[in-house]
Amino acid sequence: MFKILVYGFIIYIVYRFIFDFAIPVSKASTQVREKLQEMQRQQQEAARQQQAQGQQRASSSKPSVGEDYIEFEEVK
Repeated sequence: MFKILVYGFIIYIVYRFIFDFAIPVSKASTQVREKLQEMQRQQQEAARQQQAQGQQRASSSKPSVGEDYIEFEEVK
């Protein structure tokens, strides 16, 4: 009779550990991992957009040959 109570108590403790600690911790770690991956994807996308804008500016900001010289009048 005492063995049954001890085994029952051990099973109860293991059950509580699994469902009150192990499963919630694994779910939380999965959620954190997913959030980190999403943030990393957003950072990579922002870097790509910024790089594309920088390339567009570099190609459009080259002055033409005619714009290099500015005429001016000398004031006396």
